[in-house]
Amino acid sequence: MIETIKIGTIRWHHVLDPKEDDLQYLKDNFYFHPLDIEDCRSKLNQRPKIDVYDDYYFIILHFPKFDRINKFLKTKEVKIFWGEDYVITIGNTHWVIQDLFNLAREQATRKEEFEIGTSDALLYHILERLMTETTTLIRKIGSDVEFLNRDLFNKNSQKTIERISVTRKNIILLNTIFRPQLPLFQKFESGAIEGYAENMEDYWGNILDYYQKIWDMTEDYAELIEGLSKTFDSLQANRTNEIIKILTLISSFILPLSFITGLYGMNVILPLGDHPLAFYGIIGSMVLLVASMFTYFKIKKWM
Repeated sequence: MIETIKIGTIRWHHVLDPKEDDLQYLKDNFYFHPLDIEDCRSKLNQRPKIDVYDDYYFIILHFPKFDRINKFLKTKEVKIFWGEDYVITIGNTHWVIQDLFNLAREQATRKEEFEIGTSDALLYHILERLMTETTTLIRKIGSDVEFLNRDLFNKNSQKTIERISVTRKNIILLNTIFRPQLPLFQKFESGAIEGYAENMEDYWGNILDYYQKIWDMTEDYAELIEGLSKTFDSLQANRTNEIIKILTLISSFILPLSFITGLYGMNVILPLGDHPLAFYGIIGSMVLLVASMFTYFKIKKWM
């Protein structure tokens, strides 16, 4: 179903769940390229891009969004047709766009004046809100990294490993989303994407600044989580070595004692085996042996 809002001289068409009739209507009335219609028809995520035509632009962008349990990030696709007097958002778009459209529809119902006068300004407004929400999301990832930094020495290693793995997975997804789109947004500021209104260079530059900030934050958090992961692995390896060291020392003490008790436990004649104080002598020698080994290990600083 195609919903439409009139904003001054421009129209914002929103197609949340496009059916075949909706796509055919767009093709017949706006004369969009069949390949663009095919991209809108596809349920799979397309690569981010801007297709430039004589009378419109077709934009596909990706932005992150948390899943329902607010744990893992997933990719949300934004598809926009951008013409001189219209903007069309299509597909199962990011919730920010849906909220913006609902807000604009409520304003139109109340017959309030819009501050947006061109399709470029509307597109900028949509992109700015997407960038703002994405920045908030990235800061949440940053909070997770800071929490891990403080909680790194927690003895509950299983929980720490899980949190590090989840955060790393989310940051990797952010990298796969943002890296291909950086050159795309640079086209706006460089003038490769001219648009339809004048004096939009500063606004497109602001969008690029937003995106550059998001990218820099993502890279910083990626380096931090990588460092924290290596530090945690070193801590775990050190703890494992300490455990093995203690077990080895215990084995070192027990081995000669086991040999002596095993030797005198055999049914053979041994020196002093029939002596009435043989038991106490063996116990005393074992205690002396353990004390000697303990002193030697202390001198060598092995314990």
